[in-house]
Amino acid sequence: MGKFLVLVGLLLVILGVVLTLVEHLPLGHLPGDIVIRRGNWTVYVPIATSLLLSLVLTLILNLLFRR
Repeated sequence: MGKFLVLVGLLLVILGVVLTLVEHLPLGHLPGDIVIRRGNWTVYVPIATSLLLSLVLTLILNLLFRR
């Protein structure tokens, strides 16, 4: 259990560093992302961003865990 918690902690630290570094990339404002603004509320549906991140993560994980 201890090793698992250490691994989860390291993954959270790595995720935090990555999110800090990619903060200035234009992800989230891609063509295909839907933004609806009406009065005091906004609905944001990041379709293109989700597809791009899914493709990149799939490629990375396939390369890492290929047998």
